[in-house]
Amino acid sequence: MHKEVNINRVRNIGIMAHIDAGKTTVTERILYFTGRKHKIGEVHDGEATMDWMPQEKERGITITSAVTSVYWRDHRINIIDTPGHVDFTAEVERSLRVVDGTVALFCAVGGVQPQSETVWHQAEKYRVPRIAFVNKMDRVGANFWAVVEEIRRELGANPVPVVVPIGAEEEFRGLVDLLDMEAIYFEEGSQGIELRRAAVPEGLRPVAEAHREKLLEAAAEADDGILEKYLEGEAPTRDELIAALRRGTIRGNLVPVLCGAAFRNKGIQRLLDAIVDFLPSPGDLPAVTGEWEGHEERRTPSDDEPLSALVFKVQADRHMGKFTYVRVYSGILRTGDVVLNAARGVKQRVGRLFEVHADKRDIVEELRAGDVGAVVGLSDTYTGDTICDERHPLVLEPIEFPSPVIDLAIAPARREDLDRLSRALAYLSAEDPTFVVRADDETGEVVISGMGELHLEIIVDRIRREFGVEVATGIPQVAYRETVLGTVVHEHKLVKQTGGRGQYAHIVFRLEPAGPGEGFQFENKVTGGRIPRDYIPAIKKGFIDAMAEGPFAGFPMVDLKVTLLDGSFHEVDSSEQAFRTCARQALRQAALKAGVELLEPVMSVEVTVPEEYVGQVSGSLAAKRGKILGMEAKGKRAMVRARVPLAEMFGYSSDLRNLTSGRGEFTLHFERYEAVPFSIAEEIASSRREALGAR
Repeated sequence: MHKEVNINRVRNIGIMAHIDAGKTTVTERILYFTGRKHKIGEVHDGEATMDWMPQEKERGITITSAVTSVYWRDHRINIIDTPGHVDFTAEVERSLRVVDGTVALFCAVGGVQPQSETVWHQAEKYRVPRIAFVNKMDRVGANFWAVVEEIRRELGANPVPVVVPIGAEEEFRGLVDLLDMEAIYFEEGSQGIELRRAAVPEGLRPVAEAHREKLLEAAAEADDGILEKYLEGEAPTRDELIAALRRGTIRGNLVPVLCGAAFRNKGIQRLLDAIVDFLPSPGDLPAVTGEWEGHEERRTPSDDEPLSALVFKVQADRHMGKFTYVRVYSGILRTGDVVLNAARGVKQRVGRLFEVHADKRDIVEELRAGDVGAVVGLSDTYTGDTICDERHPLVLEPIEFPSPVIDLAIAPARREDLDRLSRALAYLSAEDPTFVVRADDETGEVVISGMGELHLEIIVDRIRREFGVEVATGIPQVAYRETVLGTVVHEHKLVKQTGGRGQYAHIVFRLEPAGPGEGFQFENKVTGGRIPRDYIPAIKKGFIDAMAEGPFAGFPMVDLKVTLLDGSFHEVDSSEQAFRTCARQALRQAALKAGVELLEPVMSVEVTVPEEYVGQVSGSLAAKRGKILGMEAKGKRAMVRARVPLAEMFGYSSDLRNLTSGRGEFTLHFERYEAVPFSIAEEIASSRREALGAR
């Protein structure tokens, strides 16, 4: 189905939202209306094209970002359907890094929910233009204007409705298109697929005219030509309006807002028009920037430029090996090309290239600037790597991923499956940067870490199904961290004489806390050759080694800044290994001098319940060391927002079910690490030491 399309007729878009806002249903309707498929697949029947994994079909949720291409009005739209569940935030992060625009979905009843807020800010971080689609207008409690106001108030955006709904809930029948000032009705007899155009209903004309005026004002702010016409009382043409709104959207000054009811096939054609009209092509965006050997490199989105592409996803396939998903920013990637992985300094040959449609793949001979596709043959390439023309190297900005917050011990049920389990874990950790595997040296256990209980549950299920390894798991554990409280300058000398060549290393450094979430920062201020430059990377590695196990309770250390100030070396006895060992020993000593505190992941919690249960729910969260942040009415239900330590939230599904007779629901996502109260930290450290001692 691959067709050559001018780069200005390409749209690379993501679809992002809170869980259950209807992302996959919207995508299924897009596939249907664009002719990509001839039968609509429903999520609840396990037939959604983009939810192709067995775990997705069974649970009715999106777990992995799926890619497809459709054609609408002679434009190719490459779509990445992302998960809404917070445990799979890496899939959203990687997708937003490579799309050019997004459709932000909001439930007409739920409005701006926690995960929709999270992904909105992720899109802001990558400066991705957005349009908004208010879905589920047919649901009881649907309120388009309330959602528009929430987008303005809670997301700090400038929402500009380009349609006005005709009716709501069971009476949702159509839209007033403010660009043409005409009504569009969805014919019920055709299940909403056929449209009928008519004059704007008299009862809606004042509302439509008021919002048409606001749309003109937004267009005038984005375009001087329209401003001139507006001031002279002259009406701009439809094309002029679209061009102005498009400019405002791409600059991030406004967000066009549409609405519909995807499950009933209403509003999807108008959404497709908006994707083409308002979201940018690769050619609308500035040159992509990277660096090479300290110099900034730029690539404009053109086939004539040297190749540059970012790997945004790796997928294991037991039959075909590894699929590497790439976004091509410039140049042409061809089958058989030898490309440079600039991030790792290795050259690799491109085996085969594919256009992807969920779990199906069509072989193509090349991927051009602006294309999204998959490559087979890049065995040493991983998520976030840059592949490029070896004669014109550059490294594009990599993708940032959050740290895991929950640990689980895992072992094969049968000893002879140990190698197969190792291979499965290697495959899955290569796919998912937020899934981390490590061996606990003290306990001898293999520990897997992820973003939540569901995340690890899916991983374990995949190990059993896809790799045929039966496993035993422990109880999920909180991924605690350690950090330093104060600033110290520390000196450490390693001197060992063993008869032959000895070991000598001497360093002086300052250790201090870095900002929350800043990880490990290292700065070298040694001058005059006091420590040869060849040994500096080894010193840095030694510090990183030491951070794997903190001195308070043996948890990894985070958010440290180390500044190397001075030191000395021996012409014969100094070596990289000596300096690495010296740094490892020194950091532990310095941390104890600076003071160490235990950190725990704190989650943002949103509980939605019937109003009569608000008191019980608030009390239960407070009893879990939770801080209540606010309450808000959502129709006949109420929403309680709180911040609660993850350690207190295990088993909360059962607690909430019991508290509300099964009528409550909640969402949970990681917000930040915070210090554990001292008395609790002592208990945790003591328990960990006892557990390690027992083993």
